[in-house]
Amino acid sequence: MSSPVPHYKYQQSGEGFAHSYLLPILMDCLGECSGPILDLGCGNGWIARCLLDAGIDVYGVDASISGVEIANGLAPGRFFQLDVQSGQLPVELDSISFKTVISTEVIEHLYDPRGFLDFANRILTRGGQSGGKIVVSTPYHGYLKNLVLALVGKTDSHFTVLWDGGHIKFFSRSTLESMLVERGFIVERFEGAGRIPYLWKSMLVAARTV
Repeated sequence: MSSPVPHYKYQQSGEGFAHSYLLPILMDCLGECSGPILDLGCGNGWIARCLLDAGIDVYGVDASISGVEIANGLAPGRFFQLDVQSGQLPVELDSISFKTVISTEVIEHLYDPRGFLDFANRILTRGGQSGGKIVVSTPYHGYLKNLVLALVGKTDSHFTVLWDGGHIKFFSRSTLESMLVERGFIVERFEGAGRIPYLWKSMLVAARTV
């Protein structure tokens, strides 16, 4: 008999291991966007709070109770507890016309990434608006990187098999972009993040609604 995977428990408000190399590229992808932005899977709110500090109108949702509590402790009223696969925004956010959705290092944890992208699409097209932007980051996988991981004996640690609640989807550029197009987005930009080209730690894809 299986049991639910526990929600990630956050202990502190600081940046996570991927934030330092994701944030500058995310900011560049956002350009002059002033919001409102929804951070789907905001964790402890570190990235959203960096955007708030830059004068951008941002809200965040996450399944982690501890993450949302930490985030609200530093930016009250901006963060809400929500399973991102629920398909329904909290009532406090339901009337906001979000122009942009961001999601960093979340989609690889989800059993239903298509449903997640459909949810983002609905958020961005409510009221008939078009041209909404989504920026998604996830660990990068490609032939060269996977080959190098095997050669140096890092495959087991990279694929996080022993991490309960860890990564269950492993995207390449092609598969992530294909899924975005399949769910009604037009891909506009790809960026690798962290490490040297084609051995990137993560990738970011920016797309927009039709």
